[in-house]
Amino acid sequence: MKIPQAVLEIIQKLNQAGFEAYAVGGCVRDLLMGETPGDWDVTTNAKPEEIQKGFPDSFYENQFGTVGVKTQHLLEKDAGQAGSDDESLKVVEITTYRIESKYSDKRHPDEIKFTDHLEEDLKRRDFTINALALAVDGKVIDLFNGQADLKKKIIRAVGEPGERFSEDALRMMRAIRLAAVLDFTIEPETLAAIKKHSGLLKMIAKERVRDELTKTVLADKGDRGIELLREAGLLEHVMPELLEGVGVGQNLHHIYEVWEHNLRALRYACEKKYTLAVRLASLLHDVGKPRSKRGEGYNSTFYGHEVIGARMTAQIMDRLKFPRDLAEKIIKLVRYHLFYYNVGEVTESSVRRLVANIGKENVEDLLKVREADRIGSGTPKAVPYKLRHLKFMIDKVARDPISPKMLKLNGNDLMQLLGIAPGPKVGMIISALMEEVLDDPVRNQREYLEQRTRELDRLSEAELEALAQTGKQKMSEKEEKEIKKIKEKHFVE
Repeated sequence: MKIPQAVLEIIQKLNQAGFEAYAVGGCVRDLLMGETPGDWDVTTNAKPEEIQKGFPDSFYENQFGTVGVKTQHLLEKDAGQAGSDDESLKVVEITTYRIESKYSDKRHPDEIKFTDHLEEDLKRRDFTINALALAVDGKVIDLFNGQADLKKKIIRAVGEPGERFSEDALRMMRAIRLAAVLDFTIEPETLAAIKKHSGLLKMIAKERVRDELTKTVLADKGDRGIELLREAGLLEHVMPELLEGVGVGQNLHHIYEVWEHNLRALRYACEKKYTLAVRLASLLHDVGKPRSKRGEGYNSTFYGHEVIGARMTAQIMDRLKFPRDLAEKIIKLVRYHLFYYNVGEVTESSVRRLVANIGKENVEDLLKVREADRIGSGTPKAVPYKLRHLKFMIDKVARDPISPKMLKLNGNDLMQLLGIAPGPKVGMIISALMEEVLDDPVRNQREYLEQRTRELDRLSEAELEALAQTGKQKMSEKEEKEIKKIKEKHFVE
């Protein structure tokens, strides 16, 4: 287990000044699991002012005994030897051993007392796998059997679970998130305490809840995290709208009820490592079905569920204070996920309307949501022929076709240059110019085109018509080649 040089120097400097100091928490857990920690925390019996004396390039802007130490100077000092772990470090947080009491807002302690005992500090932490300290000699301080729980893949609260969650209700969301990220099981007493105290989550700032939800959905097992939120009674305080789909059967196009279908769609998005927007849209794409359902059994209908679902998604995004750009994207993906497409039936104009509605930048993500929807329905193939054909059509209408619009000299310019009225001659000259530009795109410069237009104007009608026909033929051939390339890209005929 390698402690990065910058962190090692911090701990050693504190030790040399006569203080205890350890790497602590999630970074130790990650090291024991063979992972590279993203952040490093240090705990010590040195008081904040004593820490700052040893590290002038530090800051202390809170009442929790946490001093931030900038590590850049340490990295520069070790230039040429620092590993990739070191190079990613910017600030290491050093926290004085402390005891906390009274949590009026169910998030932050009302009272903090510094202590000289590491055990007092470790027992205030959330879970056993995070209550681990690591000394510079590699010795792990494990007072609550955290290493055993790591081996068993268990999330267990430190001490009495109810007390831990009453202190900080966000820990309940964190337990779910860790279970999803690490693919661990929540220990029964800990899970029971979450169920009992789930209502406390209402006291937590929505931004904090959103952040934990986001990390959960971004986990490889994000769908399992959402199911755990339901089992633990937390989902009703996060996304209660999703619970409306529990037990709601569907029609002949689906083999799963709405709730399981949504989870399976999310599972596919997680397996594909799609973005947060695609994962959330996959989870929420059918959230409006329960409110739109008419009838029962194979012939039940859900007309307009995508519109209802988009409104519900907007309410969820607003309640959890998602960033506006991300929220708008997810809402659009839910709103337009049910686009109709059958090869030979849908026109280019309708495809253009779909692209205009969803936004060209969102088209790929919309198709990914559609794939997730299909797999979530029990369909064995995520990208059938007609979906590949739609991708071809979207590429086709999104590109600029081979046409005279490509020229940097249009018909009006030409008529003004030659002083002529509209007529067949204008079209013939444009077609002749296109023939030359397709042969050599460098010629598509206004100065050259004007010069060439004057030369073409002096040709006989027969000569000009022959050049125009060659130009039209070349445009048609070039367009066919471009379309063929796009078809080959999407494996369609």
